[in-house]
Amino acid sequence: MENLKDKVALITGGSKGIGLGIAESMIAAGMKVAVTSRSQSAADEAASSLNSQVPDSAIGIKADVRQLEAQEAGIKQILDKWGKLDVLIANAGLGHFASIDAMTSEQWNETIDINLTGVFNSVKASIPALKVSKGYIITIASLAGTNFFAYGSAYNASKFGLVGFSQAIMLDLRPFGIKVTTIMPGSVSTYFNNHTPDAADAWKIQPEDLGQMTIDLLKMHPRTLPSKIEVRPSIPPQK
Repeated sequence: MENLKDKVALITGGSKGIGLGIAESMIAAGMKVAVTSRSQSAADEAASSLNSQVPDSAIGIKADVRQLEAQEAGIKQILDKWGKLDVLIANAGLGHFASIDAMTSEQWNETIDINLTGVFNSVKASIPALKVSKGYIITIASLAGTNFFAYGSAYNASKFGLVGFSQAIMLDLRPFGIKVTTIMPGSVSTYFNNHTPDAADAWKIQPEDLGQMTIDLLKMHPRTLPSKIEVRPSIPPQK
């Protein structure tokens, strides 16, 4: 994908944060982007922002990653609009953090259903189109997929699972010409867990940094596949 002009990407959870940062980098590189959200208004607002940069470069789709049928319907919208799908960015996610004795079954299920099963649904729905385009899947995991911590039972389980899932499907899909990478960021300046980014987040990885990394991956020579990437802030604040 050395020439990204008019390549088509689907970004789950693309209305803000990491997903929107990746979308903005893709638009700047000449790509077309569909961003999904559980809220149609949020998806439309993100698409409008992207289209203000490059007209007719983005669409917003309401789709819950917990529903395979919703992912399939979203991909149909993309194929109807642009005729192909080249890239899936499986980004949608959330976090519930509590000691295991306080963690509710609802919090556990929502974390696993969105962060892990949701990626399965997005990947499963996209495979037919990506086989045609010999495309690329990038899953957004976390350093929490290799580093466990207190109050992280649900989040750790979802991200450890996502890293393993991503590496397994990388082997499954290589024979079809589909590349798979999982990116494992540390602290990122996003709206994750009800945080509002501000000047105090300047030391953190920024969404546009992950956007640039995504573009670099897509442009890498096809003989080389960075299958798992850990990325962290260069200089975290001193405690």
